[in-house]
Formats: sequence, C-alpha cells, structure tokens
Amino acid sequence: MLLHCTFPAQAAISRVLAIGNFDGLHLGHRALLERLTATARQHGLPPAVMTFEPHPRELFTPEQAPARLTSLREKLALLESCGIEEIFLLHFSRKLAGLSAAEFIERVLVQGLAARHLIIGDDFRFGKGRAGDFAMLQAAGLQHGFGVEAMHTIEIGGERISSSAVRDVLGAGDLEHAARLLGRPYSIAGRVVHGDKIGRKLGFPTANIQLKRKRVALTGVFAVTVSGLDKRHLPGAASLGVRPTLGAGLRPVLEVHLFDFDREIYGQHLTVHFLHKLRDEARYDSFEALTAQIARDVVATQDYFAGKQIG
Repeated sequence: MLLHCTFPAQAAISRVLAIGNFDGLHLGHRALLERLTATARQHGLPPAVMTFEPHPRELFTPEQAPARLTSLREKLALLESCGIEEIFLLHFSRKLAGLSAAEFIERVLVQGLAARHLIIGDDFRFGKGRAGDFAMLQAAGLQHGFGVEAMHTIEIGGERISSSAVRDVLGAGDLEHAARLLGRPYSIAGRVVHGDKIGRKLGFPTANIQLKRKRVALTGVFAVTVSGLDKRHLPGAASLGVRPTLGAGLRPVLEVHLFDFDREIYGQHLTVHFLHKLRDEARYDSFEALTAQIARDVVATQDYFAGKQIG
C-alpha cells in the first residue's frame, strides 16, 4: 500500500477513489470499500482512499469532537486489509477547509488525482462551508468525464450503521452489539510501555498499552483477548479508564492482565480485542478493597471464557 501525505499537482495515473473519515471501519465502510475495489478492478485502476487527519471536528470544535474509534495507525492498517492500494492522507487545516467546492473538484479530484470514478457516503459534503454535495459532483463528473456514486446507508435489522452508532453502543457497554456493527470485536492497538507497576504490587501484573488518544469510546473492566504475542489470541482482563482509586488524573489508561503469562513484553505492539464488559470503573477506599475486586474480576473473566473457543 502506498501512503501519500499530499496530492500531486498533476496526476500521473487515473484512480478509482473513495473519500471519507472511515473512523472504526464498520460494516458500512466495508461495503463501500468492497464496491470501490470491485469498480477499480472493472476499470483496471488502483483503488484509492482519501481521508483526513485530524478529524474536521477536532479542528473546528475540539471540545465537541467525538472519541476516536481507531487511531490513525489502526485506520491505515484496516484500510490496507480491505485491499486499498493507495491512501491520500490529507492534513485537514483551515487552508484545506477554505478551498471552495469548485476548487476542490478541479485541483484535487481532476488535476491532482485524475479520478475516473468516485464513491462517497450518502451524507458527504465538501468545500468551504460544506457547499459541495452529490449533485455538484455529478455535474462535475459529466463535465470532466468521471463517474460518481453515493453508497446508501447500510442497516442491520433496521438499524443504521454509523461511527456514531458504534460509539453509542460502546459507551453503553454493549460490546456484543458493537461487534455486530463492526463485523468484528472492537479493538485498541498500542505498544507496551512502562507503567507505575501497581498491578504487580497487588499480585496482578498488567501490560500497560500506550494510548495515543485523549478520549476513549468506552471505559470499565472487560474480558478481552490479546493478539500480537502468540499465534493465538491470549485471554485476559482489561481495565480502561482513569483509575479513580489511584487518583491518576483524567487521562485514560489501558491495562491488561493476561492469564498464566509471565514474559517480558515491553516495546511490543499488541491489539486488545474487547469481548464483554464486566463492570464500570469504581473508586475503592483502600488497596485491599481494590485487590479483592480485581480478584473477583479475574474469576468473572475466567468464567466468561470457560467453554469458549479462543482463536
């Protein structure tokens, strides 16, 4: 996969292109990308995606920006797994946001990327003041010779699949529901870093996973599996949140206790797959009370995995 951090002034080849934020890569996104790759094969051209960093709402209304479902690294890996050959990762700045819709079409889609066919979501808007829409793209396609199609919303059992819907069910602790919308268990990936070793002192050593995000879509204690250490997924219990008993502040921390595991894994990049929520975060009056609750969490997690096939 080729990653471009800007678009060329003049394209050397044509492309079939999809545009979007693709946060979480849920089943709706995957349906769009399947359509993209199929259309690209028909044209004999590479399937390409344009996405943005940071999320537009993080630029204009950072205090109201939603928690990211995927980090940038996770999103790029998921896009590659869907068969995307090129990603144009555009820095979303006030300069880019200031391009008129007509300028965006001419400079980016026509000159820069030579789009042969464009696929967007049915709510896609672009250009200064979000003035550009599907009708404008259709008119430009007739003028410049590229096709345009909008993917309609994908539903499961009458429920619209969207990144917002995934955030809502994660926030409610319904991980099984989130997995149905995503087509896979929700996961967070990161590198194992040194923590304060509190878990080890309490008798439950944990891997501290680096979180490159200020906000998370879910908090609590969970039954999880971890990939990246072995050929199989390893079961464990995870805590994600601000650790109120320890007074660790407002920045979220992800810690995972793996069962029957004692290897040194600092520096390794792991993926934590969230399968089931056990409980919300809680504050305890003493380390003794916290230790007793962690022991109960471990037993509850082991009970959850009892009889399950972990792959």
